[in-house]
Amino acid sequence: MGHVFADIELSNPKKTDFEAVKVKTLVDTSALMLCIPEHIALQLDLETESKREVSVADGRSLNVPYLGPIKVGFGKRFCYVGALVLGDEVLLGAVPMEDMDLVVNPSLRELTVDPASPNIPHARVKMLANHKALR
Repeated sequence: MGHVFADIELSNPKKTDFEAVKVKTLVDTSALMLCIPEHIALQLDLETESKREVSVADGRSLNVPYLGPIKVGFGKRFCYVGALVLGDEVLLGAVPMEDMDLVVNPSLRELTVDPASPNIPHARVKMLANHKALR
């Protein structure tokens, strides 16, 4: 499967007078976090909460700013997350995708709402009966 891109909207929920930023994002189910370039963080006037150590694809470890909160919107769905300042494009990882109940359709190479819950996001918040609790 090739790269999947999606149009999302990013905004600062603490600064409602700031306009949201519409961006094309790289969808990456193997990444966990939302990653944004520095110019997006500056445009939204997001506050740095802390530094986080991240491992990048070439094996290096970097300390990068962790900002938030940031509101992420996809269609009629949204979530609030923290974001890592990293790279030159927006990367949408698994955490915000799970929070909004989004899935990647590999045959169409697009991000969509979960067809099993088309009207409102669904979240599994209980352990499945056939899985043992971690000790």
